Amino acid sequence: MLFEMLFEARPKLFDYYSVMSNDSNASGKMMIRLTASLKVLATAFFTLLFIVEGSNAAPQSVDTIVYGDYVVTMSDDKPYINDGAVAITGTVITAVGTRKEIDQRYSAKQAISGEGRIVMPGLINGHTHTSMTLFRGMADDLKLMNWLNNYIFPMEARFVNSGFIKAGSELACWEMIRGGTTTFVDMYFYPDTIADVVERCGLRAIIASPSIDFPSPGFKGWDDSFQAAVDFVVRWKGKHERITPAFAPHAPYTVSPEHLSQVAKKANELQVPVSIHIAEAPSELTIIKQRYQTTPVKHVAEQGLMNNRLIAAHMVHPSPEEIQMMAAKPVGAIHNPTSNLKLAAGIAPVPTMLAAGVSVGLGTDGAASNNDLDLWEEMRLSALIHKQQSGDPTVVPAMVALEMATSMGAEAIGLGDVTGRLKAGMRADIIQVSLDSPRLAPLYNVISHLVYMVDSNDVVTSMVSGVLLMNDGKVLSLNGAQVKAAAEAISLDIAKALNESPSAAR
Repeated sequence: MLFEMLFEARPKLFDYYSVMSNDSNASGKMMIRLTASLKVLATAFFTLLFIVEGSNAAPQSVDTIVYGDYVVTMSDDKPYINDGAVAITGTVITAVGTRKEIDQRYSAKQAISGEGRIVMPGLINGHTHTSMTLFRGMADDLKLMNWLNNYIFPMEARFVNSGFIKAGSELACWEMIRGGTTTFVDMYFYPDTIADVVERCGLRAIIASPSIDFPSPGFKGWDDSFQAAVDFVVRWKGKHERITPAFAPHAPYTVSPEHLSQVAKKANELQVPVSIHIAEAPSELTIIKQRYQTTPVKHVAEQGLMNNRLIAAHMVHPSPEEIQMMAAKPVGAIHNPTSNLKLAAGIAPVPTMLAAGVSVGLGTDGAASNNDLDLWEEMRLSALIHKQQSGDPTVVPAMVALEMATSMGAEAIGLGDVTGRLKAGMRADIIQVSLDSPRLAPLYNVISHLVYMVDSNDVVTSMVSGVLLMNDGKVLSLNGAQVKAAAEAISLDIAKALNESPSAAR
């Protein structure tokens, strides 16, 4: 365009000069046209000068540049970039592009090598109970209600206190940082303690304060547990960039309709999310039908819980009508395939929910029912079990499974404008995956490898809001040896109770 302007103006100048030399009466008109042409030339000249000077301008200073043989952005316009880089200033991504583009435009105080690595958004665990890492392997191969009523609830009443929560949540955060999870949604007791751990370890979290109708660790029942949840939300709302407080009524079979409605009103008033177990197992459907002559999804909708951001954990048994209801509301369904398979709760109708437009994220559930916090396993399962169930190998393709673990998972929990993609203006929540393992050679399709081949041991770098939490496989924000020692000390008492008579455990 610039050179077209120059060449277009040049012959006109010669024409005007010729006419003016032979016809003095035409000089007035020619001068007007000459002035216009000179303006074109001047504009072209200074534009060219600006481009030349701009190309020699000093690169813009940023804090960090993260490189990768592949940069998986999860953005619609450019899902992945070969030989790319991400420039970061403070907590935010400044630019994403090829290595050449980023190096021409930016210089960094810190550069993280990307040789043999994939750069991508950190994974998002949409539903877990972090401190239940201390109950890992405690009670397996049981039906949901037996598992809850005869093992989990009694052992929580006996062992859960602030020290238990600190040790368990630190262990969980260490595991998640090591495995590439940068954001999680937690639902467990002593949420202030969990928030303190999250603040120190550097992860991003929605921390939902639980409330239940019967006595629970630290509470006599609904009134004091719900008031504590309100106090927690007020205390932490807007306090920290990485921490979002939320409400967590346990489930529609453990919380009365009146109390669910109370949560809905307060969450709407304070403009915070609600996390809840819902439509998890056939036994839950039976209980809700007997008590209220309806289904769990319709029941919580009637109490107003779908009018604000609802993080609906499990959602294994919604009806087609209820799926359409969810699609029209700010509801995210969190698919927990390992936990649901282990407890024989069923397989969530993920393809149907996706087709209806429901945002579906992935969760591990707690380590007591999983038994780990590895999102790569959930991603792979989510891409496999629905193929078998439907008889169609094209449902939940690799890219969709990856979206559920990143960009769509962020939408499902209400953080789609904050994290889940590598894009200018988003928070710098980034991981690097090493391609060193022989399992990952050869590589034809980077998305396929991430879903069907990569596991948590391949993650080598983790960053949240521009701060390195793990570098070259070493967790920087937690002392792993101390965390493990604290967890093992508590586990001795739990093991002793398990070895006692069943009545003693209860």
